[in-house]
Amino acid sequence: MTTDQQLDLIEYPESDGKPMTESDPTRDYLVYCVEALDLYFQSRENVYVSGNLFVYYRQGDPKAVVSPDVFVVFGASKRKRRSYQAWKENNKLPDFVMEITSKTTRIEDERDKPSLYAQLGVQEYFQYDPTGDYLQPQLKGFRLLEGQYQPIPAETRPNALLCIPSQVLGLELWLIESAFSLLFNFDNGHAIQRELRFFDPNTGEKLPNYKEARQARALAELAKEQAELAKEEAEQARDQAEQARDQAEQARDQAEQAKDQAEQARRLAVPRLLALGLTVEQVADALQLSMQQIEALRQDGGDASST
Repeated sequence: MTTDQQLDLIEYPESDGKPMTESDPTRDYLVYCVEALDLYFQSRENVYVSGNLFVYYRQGDPKAVVSPDVFVVFGASKRKRRSYQAWKENNKLPDFVMEITSKTTRIEDERDKPSLYAQLGVQEYFQYDPTGDYLQPQLKGFRLLEGQYQPIPAETRPNALLCIPSQVLGLELWLIESAFSLLFNFDNGHAIQRELRFFDPNTGEKLPNYKEARQARALAELAKEQAELAKEEAEQARDQAEQARDQAEQARDQAEQAKDQAEQARRLAVPRLLALGLTVEQVADALQLSMQQIEALRQDGGDASST
């Protein structure tokens, strides 16, 4: 019988010693899936997202290992690991697995791994073929029911070529038209026309990877700064408009005051000029008033207003 001390001496390699030789599409989607899911679950401390990591599922047996391209474990702490050893994680194994299928992994992904993942209790198993050369349809999803994987029916979405919901993740996996479908060609000249993206069904938003999230934050910060600048400029414009209105009102008040003062000066000047011996005509000409206005002012004793 193997003792605990003997078990502790067993080594569990972190790699198989072979160089990683992934094609560009395989690597790109592996990275996208891990980053997108890691960001989505970043606020949940008991959700572990990883990929291309050795998962040891039986203590004492270094050969009891599998390396999913992408996997999610609910109930495992969010921390960095050099390998995932189930007996150190309360025997929690992945709940969701995604394999990025290629020419070299097709048979294993379709025959060997589903059987193993079902035995390990992986609730959902997805396959995606970036080039569309090895899987039809290009995206497949399976859910574990009574120990056997059953296909997850695809659903229709307005902007999706294919949509498969994941109950485990609470997300939807979409195939959408690639923005680079006319620019990128694989080795055999087959144009990649579809790409995989995770979508949040509650918001309808696509899950970003790290780069896209940074860009979104930068754009949001820029938009915020521009909005604040626009607000400041609007407030400055309002202040200037208020100041201009105040100045205009002040100018109108001054003009009214000047007009009143001029009227008062003419009222006082009429009797004085007449008393000095000037004729009505001369006073009217000097004050730029009509004869009738001068007569009215004279009759009122200088107190009547001009009409």
